[in-house]
Amino acid sequence: MQEADVAIIGAGAAGLSLAHRLSRPAPGARRLSGVLVDAPPGPLRPPRRTWCFWETGPGPYDAAVTRSWRRLRVHRPTGEPIEHDISPLIYKMIRSDDFESLIDHELARGGQVRRVEAAVESVEGLPQGARIHARTADGRPDAMDARWVFDSRPLGSLPAARTTLLQHFHGWFVRTGRPVFDSARAEFMDLRTPQPAKGLSFGYVLPTGPDQALVEYTEFSPAVLSRDAYDKALDHYTGAVLGLGDFEVIGTETGVIPMTDAGFARRTGASVFRIGAAGGATRPSTGYTFAGVQRQTAAVAAALRQGRRPVPPLPHSARARAMDAVLLHALDSGLVDGAEFFSHLFTRIPMTRLLRFLDGGTRLHEELAIGLRTPVLPMLRAAAEVPRLPRRPFP
Repeated sequence: MQEADVAIIGAGAAGLSLAHRLSRPAPGARRLSGVLVDAPPGPLRPPRRTWCFWETGPGPYDAAVTRSWRRLRVHRPTGEPIEHDISPLIYKMIRSDDFESLIDHELARGGQVRRVEAAVESVEGLPQGARIHARTADGRPDAMDARWVFDSRPLGSLPAARTTLLQHFHGWFVRTGRPVFDSARAEFMDLRTPQPAKGLSFGYVLPTGPDQALVEYTEFSPAVLSRDAYDKALDHYTGAVLGLGDFEVIGTETGVIPMTDAGFARRTGASVFRIGAAGGATRPSTGYTFAGVQRQTAAVAAALRQGRRPVPPLPHSARARAMDAVLLHALDSGLVDGAEFFSHLFTRIPMTRLLRFLDGGTRLHEELAIGLRTPVLPMLRAAAEVPRLPRRPFP
C-alpha cells in the first residue's frame, strides 16, 4: 500500500501543473509528499496537445515553449486583415510532450512527488482521506492512500447546461520546403473559412519557422465533424485561403473542448476534488484552459501548504461566466453572426484589452465599454433569455 499527503490522478496540463507546484519548496511552508498517477500508454492516457496562452514577460514554463509571438492577426470574413502588437503580452505555444518532459525533470529534481503508472478504477472515501484503487500495466491491482485526492481526468458526460457548444478542431503540422510563413506573427483567428449553419468556424496558423507551422481548422458548433470533413476543410483553407501550394503533413492533432455554461462540481467527496477542465478551468466563451489551470492549481497548492481545505476555485469570475453564458446563447440561437461578431470586436477594440478581457483581467468599466461595441440589442435579448432557459444534459 502506497501512501502520500496528496494524490493526483491524470498527467494532463492540470495534473502536471499541480504536481510541479507541490514539488517546488516554499519557504516556511510544510513539505508535502505526493504521487502523480498516470494511465499506462493507451486510450486512457491524454492525447498529445498544443496549448496556447498569453502572459506578460517570462514565465515558469518558458523552457518548454515551442514558439512565442507579440504580433497577432485576425482576418475578417471579407478578407481584410487586422493586425496588432500585443506588447507587453506574449502569446505562447507549448506542446504537451515538451511540457511533460520539463515537469518530469522538475519532479525528479525535487523528490517530493513521485510518478506512478496505473489505470485508476475507483476512488474510495476514508475517514481521513481517500484510497485510490488502480491496476498496473501488467494487470496487477494497486492501491494508494492519500489525505487529499485531485482528479484531472475528463468527465464521462457533461453536466446539464442552458447552452453547450463544442469547440472542435483538427490541425496539420506542415512543412512547405520554402519560406511562406512569417515566424514573427501568428494567425489568431482567420474568418475566411466557410461558416457553418450554426456557430462559427475559423482557421488558425502558428508558424514555428519560415517553412513550418501548425495550421488548424476550428468550429464552435453543436456537433463534431467526420475526419474526412476536417481534412476537406483543411484542404480548402491551406489551398484556397492560404495558398500554401505543395507541403508535407508531418503531424496532426485533433480535439474537442466543451464550451458550456454548466456548473462543474469541484468536490466529489470529503477529500476528493476535480481540477482542470473537469473542474471548470476552461473559459466557456473561448475554450482556453491552460491559464485557468495555472490559477486553479496555484490556489490549491497554496491552500495545501497552509493547511487549509484545498477546494479548487473556479478561475473565472461569476461576472465573466455570466457574460460567457450570454454569448454562448447568442451564438447558439443565431441572435448574432459569429464571424461578424468577432471581426467587429477585433476591429473596434485593441487586442491587448480583448486578451485581458478573455483572461479575466479587465475591470467592470472596461467590460461595459467592450459590451457597447457588440450588437447591443441582440446581446440584450440574449441576456434576457438566458435566465429562463432550462438546463438540459448534453447531448
